[in-house]
Amino acid sequence: MKIIDNIVTDRGSKYAVSGGVCQSANEAKAFIKELKRNKKFAKATHNTWGVICDEGALKNDDGESGAGMVILRMLEREEIKNQIVVVTRWYGGKHLGGDRFRHVQTCVRAYLDQL
Repeated sequence: MKIIDNIVTDRGSKYAVSGGVCQSANEAKAFIKELKRNKKFAKATHNTWGVICDEGALKNDDGESGAGMVILRMLEREEIKNQIVVVTRWYGGKHLGGDRFRHVQTCVRAYLDQL
């Protein structure tokens, strides 16, 4: 599991990204469970994720509507399979509007650049 913390800070919200090898829906659930063993990530407002595996494209917005699709689109564009990417957000009290999608993209890019 790779974690890159403090990628974006905007109006109090903070973002991090993590990821690792993932080949099924069960492995995705296990990855999220393992990530949330870290109290900091367990307390996050959103742990949004996406993965493309043999079962197809899987995602979970975790309350951050549309963010999982942003992750999937980036994985599809880069043709990256069997690699889960989780964007974590700690809500800072102010709505970010469309900027939140830009921040998700920034986080995914930071992760993909280190593959």
